Amino acid sequence: MKAPFSLFLDDITPYLKELLGLLNQRYEYVSILSTDSTGLNVSISQHQKSVSNETMTTERGTVIRVYRDGCYSEYALNTYDRDHVGETADKITKILDEQLEILKEAGGSVYETGKLSDEPLELFVEKECGCLPEDADIREIVEKLSAVSDKGMTMSENIIECMARAQSTHVNKLFLTKNRYLRQSYVYSEGSVVAIMAKDGQNKIAVEGISGLKGPELFDSLADLLPKAVAFGEDLLKSERIVPGEYEVIATPEISGLIAHEAFGHGVEMDMFVKGRALGSEYIGKRVGSDLVTMHEGALCAEDVTSYAFDDEGTLAGDVIEIDRGILKTGICDALSALRLGTQPTGNGKRENYEHKVYTRMTNTIFDAGNDKVEDMIASISHGYLLEGVESGMEDPKHWGIQCIMACGREIKDGKLTGKVVSPVIMTGYVPDLLNNITMASGEAKVFGTGGCGKGHKEWVKVSDGGPYLKTKARLG
Repeated sequence: MKAPFSLFLDDITPYLKELLGLLNQRYEYVSILSTDSTGLNVSISQHQKSVSNETMTTERGTVIRVYRDGCYSEYALNTYDRDHVGETADKITKILDEQLEILKEAGGSVYETGKLSDEPLELFVEKECGCLPEDADIREIVEKLSAVSDKGMTMSENIIECMARAQSTHVNKLFLTKNRYLRQSYVYSEGSVVAIMAKDGQNKIAVEGISGLKGPELFDSLADLLPKAVAFGEDLLKSERIVPGEYEVIATPEISGLIAHEAFGHGVEMDMFVKGRALGSEYIGKRVGSDLVTMHEGALCAEDVTSYAFDDEGTLAGDVIEIDRGILKTGICDALSALRLGTQPTGNGKRENYEHKVYTRMTNTIFDAGNDKVEDMIASISHGYLLEGVESGMEDPKHWGIQCIMACGREIKDGKLTGKVVSPVIMTGYVPDLLNNITMASGEAKVFGTGGCGKGHKEWVKVSDGGPYLKTKARLG
């Protein structure tokens, strides 16, 4: 079925168009983004049951952006007085004019910016899904997740808790300008199983997840994740501490995604170029990785949790080749940063919600696959580790340092896995060194979308990332 566009947004469209017309008489450029995104969020363990309709991206509201005399200002609202549109326009104008005056008085601290283009375009997209979160039988989902939790508890004598999580969101967005009328509706879902293990005084947590541009039907696959999660937890219980040093490593696809996200995700978000906070701006057209490194970024380069038709500034989604056989070609850019840099927006302008400003943000960030076999990659290593299980990561775009924390490393000696497991594992280094050391890449890339990304410590949005198995050298500790 197609995910039907929001009846609420359809209902308020005449009001928004009338408001838009009044504001267009007072400003050089006006855009309106309205959202109506509903969802479900279920978490079941042996000790807790949680059910809500809130996810990272559920929201209902409108944000208005205006431009005049080189400055932009915004106003957010979530009530709609259809009988007094003129009064609403007057109120909004008064507040926005005050904001614009403050900006003008700020002088040198303001980025003087040109007017956004407003090429005529009408777009209506309803993406396919199996079912909608608002139509799902919550009781059935609770029973399904409870069965997963119960089954997990029987799979090991060392398991002390098993949690099953399921989230699904129906995203609806409407974007209006004088010449643009864009609408989109899609559903994404994600789920995970969490096995908490205990033995000999130590506790370990193993997580396996799934995600996709699908409805709650995705949750039917949660039980299939249990064997791997429990087996991974057992391996973590027997893990040792790693001896710090530089090693040959093989990154699994999820770790490749973590590297892609942290190394050339934030590092080439071009709003950081405007502020002089990213070393990547000095490397456009230069080598930053080996010939095996090609990386795509964009809502169109994969189908997962953030594969939309247009971004929150009304820019159509794209597929950007950021790195082509080791050469950094470009970054990603929101519309205002693109104006300030003299380039084109890439469809990466995203808001946490209608009450937050737009930043350049990642969507799908993926290393391309190569032609190597995983067994050949393992056989090529004299002493190193197969890295597995994403914990967290962070990056310093200004100096291009990276830190990735992984659940474990599986030791490889003389071309064979020894069975020894080390945990946790922290990988650090200088991004171009890490990518220039890539010498092998497997023939299949995978994408993972169960997490979120903050701009610094806030502004959370959905992202996905991935890649193939990659062989490189890295500092581990």
